[in-house]
Amino acid sequence: MIALDRFSVRFGTSAALREATISVAPGDRLGVVGESGSGKTMLGLAMMGMTPGQGRLEGSLSVDGREMADAPEPRWQALRARRVAMIFQEPMSALNPLRRIGDLICEPLGVHMGMGRRAARARAADLLAEVGLPDPALRLRQFPHELSGGQRQRALIALALACDPAFLIADEPTTALDAHVAQRVTALLVRLAEARGMGLILISHDLTTIARATTRIAVMYGGDIVETGPTRAVLSDPAHPYTLGLLAARPAGIAAARPPGAPRPRLATIPGSVPRLADLPEGCRFAGRCAIERAICATRRPVLRPAGPGAAACHALEGGQ
Repeated sequence: MIALDRFSVRFGTSAALREATISVAPGDRLGVVGESGSGKTMLGLAMMGMTPGQGRLEGSLSVDGREMADAPEPRWQALRARRVAMIFQEPMSALNPLRRIGDLICEPLGVHMGMGRRAARARAADLLAEVGLPDPALRLRQFPHELSGGQRQRALIALALACDPAFLIADEPTTALDAHVAQRVTALLVRLAEARGMGLILISHDLTTIARATTRIAVMYGGDIVETGPTRAVLSDPAHPYTLGLLAARPAGIAAARPPGAPRPRLATIPGSVPRLADLPEGCRFAGRCAIERAICATRRPVLRPAGPGAAACHALEGGQ
């Protein structure tokens, strides 16, 4: 299990991730959603022990029961790839353009699994076949630029799966893919997680992808987890105004509901934008953009409290004034 307990990442006096408490067991599928700048990627990097060097870590971060918040780099290297692996946002940047796909996948197999070259090549070909890439023998010899965007994403998934990790963190794995390819990649991740009994942490700004692929959800804003619970329950009946705003901003259903010839309605928006890290409010991070904001919101941080089958951090749930 990966468990974060009141885990924070601070840069000077600013917190990019503030007292996150979350756990993922093998077989779980957790979705992490929020706008750009909400702290989703920082959460994923923290789970990999890859927070930026100037970040100051506080609280507890454990993997398989071992405390890792203050672990030296060699201890993290022993866990990465074998226990925890990550699919990074942009495959063209994550895959070394000067190395062939086969060499990229074989390297961790040799380093972490002790495989010889022939065994590693055979394993790499099997992985490419498992993620649905046709003609694996050819793909092993190709460079990343010779593959399409969807093929590169599948090769990156194969690389992340090479050492049979217990947990896979997928950071915006469908970015820059067309809708059809993105849906196939999402379905592939779910199928692989179920077949392997692997914990999946899916980071995305796309609520449709999260709804399709996960069983639990964590909604993030400004480095805070503001709502969490079963995916279906949270998306059907959100308790936090930020979650409600995200759902209202989706274009789904607008075209179907518009009578023929009627003007196209404007999408709902959340006023303002995510503040810079140094400008985040001391209290509720959503203060200044919230439609039900109260005086207390700017000065006192709300805590997660039960809300339906999940939990949300909002002063409106406390009855505060």
